[in-house]
Amino acid sequence: MTRPRIPAMPLSRRGVLKGAAAVTAAGLILPHTSLPARAQARGGTFRVGIGHGSTTDSLDPGLWENLYVQTFAACRHNYLIEVGSDGQLVPEIAESWDSTDGSTWVFSIRQGVTFHSGKDVTAEDVVASINHHRGDSSTSVVKPLLAAITDVRADGNTVVVTLEAPNADLPYLMTDYHIPIMPGMDGRIDPASTDGCGGYIVESFEHGVQSTVNRNPNYWKSDRAWFDRVELVSILDPAARLNALITGEVHLIDQVDPATIGMLESRGVARILSIPGNAHYGFPMDSRQGPYDDNNVRLALKYALDREAMVDVILGGHGAVSNDNPIGPANRYFNTEMEMKTYDPDRARFHLREAGLESLDVTIAVADAAFSGAVDAGTMFSETARAAGINLNVNRVPNDGYWSNVWLNPNGDTPFCATYWGGRAVEDHMFTTAYAAGADWNEGHWSNDRFNELLVAARSEVNESLRREMYMEMQQIVSFEGSTIIPMYNNYVMAVANGVATPDQISANWNFDGFRCVERWWMA
Repeated sequence: MTRPRIPAMPLSRRGVLKGAAAVTAAGLILPHTSLPARAQARGGTFRVGIGHGSTTDSLDPGLWENLYVQTFAACRHNYLIEVGSDGQLVPEIAESWDSTDGSTWVFSIRQGVTFHSGKDVTAEDVVASINHHRGDSSTSVVKPLLAAITDVRADGNTVVVTLEAPNADLPYLMTDYHIPIMPGMDGRIDPASTDGCGGYIVESFEHGVQSTVNRNPNYWKSDRAWFDRVELVSILDPAARLNALITGEVHLIDQVDPATIGMLESRGVARILSIPGNAHYGFPMDSRQGPYDDNNVRLALKYALDREAMVDVILGGHGAVSNDNPIGPANRYFNTEMEMKTYDPDRARFHLREAGLESLDVTIAVADAAFSGAVDAGTMFSETARAAGINLNVNRVPNDGYWSNVWLNPNGDTPFCATYWGGRAVEDHMFTTAYAAGADWNEGHWSNDRFNELLVAARSEVNESLRREMYMEMQQIVSFEGSTIIPMYNNYVMAVANGVATPDQISANWNFDGFRCVERWWMA
């Protein structure tokens, strides 16, 4: 399978520094073909079956980590800025934003928006919402993302954000799903509150089980939130999720098994949406523990799996090969110049010998909660690794509790596991969230001095050529020295009932139309 090459679109620094709707991420959104356009109409109950969710899920926005809570958040919350289905930054609670130097940003706050409780949305609420993720006491996973902020203050109807150094990507960072605008009191938000200013009002929420929301009659967006009611159901088992769609219990499911696509389409009850972007599947290794603290061992494992076979079998062709690079082909600084790793047992054995080993015995913990087909991918990995002298034991662990008990190796007994990422619109966002030293979601617990130096420098580099060189080098470092194996970029493969209409273009920045299916879709 050839690797896709998507030409970068020009994005000027000036265009990022001053904007409302007129900023486009280079190549972020790829064309989507849907059914012919149908008239939008209000009404109906939209039921969504989601292959994620856990009893340990939290209402605290700083701790959200899976599609179940992400979609629930999109029902009830708005953000400063939204990423539109065409990749443009769209004003939401911020009507506009501006910066003359990239260090001081001024966000103009929309008037006339109210929370579900009836309270007006103010600049002070925005300040409290941002500050929830800052400071020593914050437990938010995006605290590193906002670490460069030195001050956030309300100034009348504006919010002024001051950075320690220029960062042209700050508007993109403000779209992160962890940073909804919530009501503040005495400078703080209540992280356990279900109050929001989004299109739907919460009726019920059961952690990792089911949630129900009803349309907000006072929603400020007249062209959004078409459903009267939305029900979200966590269905971790792929077969049960598919059956729920076929029997009409739900209208939309994620993580469709490629092997079932033909059968599903032949029944005529649903259609497939396969949306390419920067999403990727991987296998993180805890670099603090042996043998994964040796980069030669990590490289041996990277050369011991067949990437093309995984794309063909696990993704059914709905994706592309990755070179252990979390930056995807839709990012504007995507590195197309690196040496491409291929399945090479001899080279894997070479790196084992460099590590002083003749063979290797390791265990990988997998569950389909990590991604659809993760168990089969682990088995494929085990089979190809054998030719390199690597005995890879596949430990199939329970779906429930996977993200709290296995991922990030919280108990020290799962240093090698499976993961999925939605990718990010800009390089700094992805790298800061998952690869910066000390980041809460640095799943490989990895640190590289040169990488961390470049990460800080690239944010404030005004020379476009130098900035590109920095991000290209960072991708090279992560690919060949990092502790996460990333064999494939996965399309978002969803199945939607024919009774539900979708826009002509579906967002690729996150699953479920950027989580906004609850706002942008409607009953046919």
